[in-house]
Amino acid sequence: MTTTHPQRTPVKAVLASWLGTVIEFYDFFIYGLASSLIFARLFFPAFDPLVGTLISLSTFGVGYVARPLGAIVFGHFGDRLGRKSMLVVTLTMMGASTFAIGLLPTYATVGVLAPVLLVTLRIVQGLSLGGEYGGAVLMTVEHTPERRRGLVGSLLNTGAGVGTLTSNLAFLAVLQLPEDALLSWGWRIPFLISAVLVVVGVAARVTLAESPAFVAVQDSGEVRRLPILDVLRSDWQRVILVALGTVGAGVVVTMTTVFSLAYGREALGLTNSAMLAVLLPAVVATLVFPPLFGPIADRVGVRTVFLVGAAGMVVLPFAWFALLDTRQYGLMLLGFVLLFLPYSANYAMFPAYFSQVFPPALRYSGMSLGFTIGTIAGNAFAPAIATSILGRTGSWVGIAWYMAGMAAVSFIAAVLMPIRDTAGQPARPTTALGTATA
Repeated sequence: MTTTHPQRTPVKAVLASWLGTVIEFYDFFIYGLASSLIFARLFFPAFDPLVGTLISLSTFGVGYVARPLGAIVFGHFGDRLGRKSMLVVTLTMMGASTFAIGLLPTYATVGVLAPVLLVTLRIVQGLSLGGEYGGAVLMTVEHTPERRRGLVGSLLNTGAGVGTLTSNLAFLAVLQLPEDALLSWGWRIPFLISAVLVVVGVAARVTLAESPAFVAVQDSGEVRRLPILDVLRSDWQRVILVALGTVGAGVVVTMTTVFSLAYGREALGLTNSAMLAVLLPAVVATLVFPPLFGPIADRVGVRTVFLVGAAGMVVLPFAWFALLDTRQYGLMLLGFVLLFLPYSANYAMFPAYFSQVFPPALRYSGMSLGFTIGTIAGNAFAPAIATSILGRTGSWVGIAWYMAGMAAVSFIAAVLMPIRDTAGQPARPTTALGTATA
């Protein structure tokens, strides 16, 4: 018995997935900004300011640690029940936990219970995002003809930039409040408005048809009983390579959008508002650059563009820090834009590249697990590691080498990563800069 395959609806798929991704990343990075700017005073006031900031940034990393568990759970059900339902669940979870953070009492009110509740809700955020990205990527890519997947995937990944930009704008607005108002109720506003955004995102997703690739897996009777175990048994090497492939971009985006605020305050003596005034225009580059690289990838191959971006991220952290240290607005902005250029080339390729690595029946589990493990190695503790390096050395040079080293790891992983075609069969061997052909 067979069922009618749903028609491909790439425009609707990318819009619904993009909107959800914007909201998910808004919610996730709102926490990152708050942990860098004010959570140390609200939830960890008993510590020295630098130590409190370090602890607060570490709680930011807890969300990343929870993401692999979310990838396992939602990857399992996404490969068994479908992509669509999981995307609705993950978005709802993220919105509810973010809204709840906005209602939390602080340390001054309930003592140690406050940071415990904060970390618990951060874990829920991590679980949600662990299942979100892989599902959004697959829903978009699997609705799109192969010849356009570089472009469509790059458009989807602008959602992360829009989410980051709107989260920064929200905090820039509340930072204009008097300090007493900011610390008592102002910081809660960016978290509470998430509820409205989630309603819009869920409404867009529930009207979307299921992925044609997943329906084909169902019709052929290839749905696996325990897909995560099959991935770990047969494709664990690919999981590791996907994880390593993400770390370069992960470090760059977290350092630029989270650590840079603490660096500007502690090392450069700049106010939070001054750093946000540089960061916000620069983040626009992460919206403009990725769609420029998508069509290029559809012509020359996603691996080629991915590798060029990784190579650029090896070099440009040194220029970024040097330009930040000038404390001149135009040069600081230039530093961000220069670093966001190779980052955008690299990150824009994630959907079209990593979705080719696993067969359709295991794709949600394999891609989500690899990506989320990579975020632990790349994003999770990058701000805390950088803060520690800065505290020990008093210089940014060691931090730049750390960023360059992680980008080099991603370059090497991409060289070694095999690619499958859309039917899930191994592609023919390729050169380091070549593209796989069916």
